[in-house]
Amino acid sequence: MSHQQFSSSLLENAVNEFAKLPGIGRKTALRLVLHLLKQPESVTESFSNSILQLRKEIVYCKVCHNISDTEICRICANPSRDKMTVCVVENIKDVMSIENTQQFRGLYHVLGGIISPMDGIGPKHLEIESLVTRAQNDGVKEVILALSTTMEGDTTSFYIFRKLDPLNIRITTIARGVAIGDELEYADEVTLGRSILNRVEFSNSFK
Repeated sequence: MSHQQFSSSLLENAVNEFAKLPGIGRKTALRLVLHLLKQPESVTESFSNSILQLRKEIVYCKVCHNISDTEICRICANPSRDKMTVCVVENIKDVMSIENTQQFRGLYHVLGGIISPMDGIGPKHLEIESLVTRAQNDGVKEVILALSTTMEGDTTSFYIFRKLDPLNIRITTIARGVAIGDELEYADEVTLGRSILNRVEFSNSFK
C-alpha cells in the first residue's frame, strides 16, 4: 500500500492525512476517503466543519480541566452533583468510562497525565496544584484516586496523597485489581461501578 500510485494528488493527500490518525493504516484511510467521496457534498462539509469547530472552539473546564464547550463543563455546573467528592483521573477518557457506570455522582479532576520521569513529566506538568487548591477552598470532603496501578500511576497517587494528607480530608482509591488508567475504558462497567462504590482508604490500599 505504501507504494500505491494515486491518480489524484488530492486523493493521496487526503489518504495521507487520515493515515496519521492512531490505529488507521493506509488501507483503512483509503477506504474512509473513498466513502466520503461517495457521500453528498453536504455530508462531507458537515464532517469537516465539525472537526474544525471542535479544534477552534473547544475549551477546558476551569474547575476540573475536562473538555468542555463552556468555561465550566456540564458536570461541574450540574447542581445535582456532589461537589464534596472529587475523583482524580489521568485523562478525559477515564471520565467518560466512569460516567458510563452511572455509579458516581461527584465531580472530577483531570490531571492531564501521570508523573513519568522517563518521559520528562513531573508534578509541575500536571494539574496537581489546582487539585490541592480545590481541596483547600471548595469544601471537598473526599478525594478518590482513580489512577493506573503502574509504577507511574502509583508514584502519582503517592505524591498527591502526600500533598493532600495535611488537609484532613478523606483520601480513597478504587479497589486494586480493577483495570484503570490506560485500560479503564475497557473495564466492565458493572465491575468498575462496584469498585467505585466499594472504594478503600488510600492509606490501607497497599497493605
